[in-house]
Amino acid sequence: MTVESLDFSISGLIYDGLGNPPKAGTIGIRNGAIVSIGDSPIDSKSHIEAGNLVIAPGFIDVHTHSDLSLFIDGRGESKVFQGVTTEVTGNCSFSAFPIVESYRELQSDFLEGIGDDRVNLEWTDLAGYRAALHKKGIAINIAPLVGHGTLRIASMGLAEGAPTTQELERMGELLNTSFEQGAFGMSTGLTYVPSRYAPFDELIYLCQVLKKAGRTYTSHARDYDIFGKDNFLGPLKEAFALARETGVRVQFSHAAINDPNLWGRAQDWVDHFDSPEAKNLDVAFDVYPYDASSSSITQYLPGWVQAGGVVAMSERLSDPETFKRAAEELALGWSAHKIKWFWDRVLIARGDGLLGVENGDSIEVAAKKLDIAPEALVLELSRLGGNSVMVVLFYRTDEDMRTFAKSKHSIICSDGSAVAFDQKGKMPHPRSFGASARALGYLSRESGDMPFEEVIYKMSGKVAARLGIHDRGSIEVGKAADIVIFNPLTIKDQASFVKPAQPPLGIEYVFVNGELVVEKGTQTKARPGRVLNANL
Repeated sequence: MTVESLDFSISGLIYDGLGNPPKAGTIGIRNGAIVSIGDSPIDSKSHIEAGNLVIAPGFIDVHTHSDLSLFIDGRGESKVFQGVTTEVTGNCSFSAFPIVESYRELQSDFLEGIGDDRVNLEWTDLAGYRAALHKKGIAINIAPLVGHGTLRIASMGLAEGAPTTQELERMGELLNTSFEQGAFGMSTGLTYVPSRYAPFDELIYLCQVLKKAGRTYTSHARDYDIFGKDNFLGPLKEAFALARETGVRVQFSHAAINDPNLWGRAQDWVDHFDSPEAKNLDVAFDVYPYDASSSSITQYLPGWVQAGGVVAMSERLSDPETFKRAAEELALGWSAHKIKWFWDRVLIARGDGLLGVENGDSIEVAAKKLDIAPEALVLELSRLGGNSVMVVLFYRTDEDMRTFAKSKHSIICSDGSAVAFDQKGKMPHPRSFGASARALGYLSRESGDMPFEEVIYKMSGKVAARLGIHDRGSIEVGKAADIVIFNPLTIKDQASFVKPAQPPLGIEYVFVNGELVVEKGTQTKARPGRVLNANL
């Protein structure tokens, strides 16, 4: 090939993203795609001699919440500096589409639960959302899912209970329209209002739609067993039952054990994927490499407190007697099986200055400063801030997380968002800034849990195969030139819970669709990212 025929060539140690050991070689890139992989150097307009650096597929984060953050700031700094080149959005039942005018405000309230500032939703469907992001310009790609919560609101608002036949059919129609426009699947968030209201039969119907379209079902599971009293395996069994009844491909979201009484049982949970109950089912799960979670504080309130949306919740909590009842129930614990509150383990990540609380304080510390009960503080923050108040919960163990990550059934994700480094005082979970680098630095190099090729596979080729992202995820001729080049000796996350907005060490170059977006630790002005289409 001549200089004119290649835009870039890269020589170094290549990990193909398919789990194979690395091989030295040279990659040729033209018009955004990988056009050659060989043993010998080749001429090109630009050449990167990577030497002892690792060349890998750009990481595909299978579980993110970058639906609106990339619309707000297309640079996606927190992810692009980790080598993430594609974000799978629309998880946990939250997605930026479909939007209907009659419920637009409810949908905007709902989407605040992701943790971003409120956005004017100027589109109605995936096609409009794609056009809006392309007009803004984004540095990395998006592979969108349809969020069941957004879908349900579009069909029936925040009504509790089972949908009518008409409402269920409307959900199916909106879901199919999204698939026609290129959505990769649907997610539930069965602890969030309104996804939590869905009966099993509703999920069966929607999974049948997914199966017919050949798309993936991702499940943020319930926190209780709809079939019995097995709160440990019951939520997983519901996902398996959906796979068994409909044949749908299931991706179980962010595996974790949050109940201190169950800590240490991760292997028992993982073993269920090899049980007779899982035989012939297309099921897998993802996990992020941290021992803490994060979400809107409203998720932990009693369900009746959240009914009707944030406006109704605020009005409800303005009544002293109702507030007292809510505080008494909240004090009993969180989740369906009343996990005991350890208020020193609940960190305020985004309080927006409400009541004078400081980001980084625990609920225990903040409540003492205000001389009120922790339960009262949580309810007041929810009353005033709705879904926008975010917390971090330290209710997991590193041992369990590592057990999940090592499993042959797992994919490594972040459950974070592509956001700017300037967080203006907010303290989001460090997973948004370090998950990919932490998997490579901590889980592989430092702990020796997995070789690099396995970690890379779980963040690239395996994700592409699960989600049906056919044009990227591996270093192969014909695939999109989404590529990360990093130093295997130094790659390491730097983001902490008290100082999260820090880039990792060791990422040298990042290509998205054949264009350099990170060069020697500096982001370029290129915005080559696309909202991908599952039909292409």
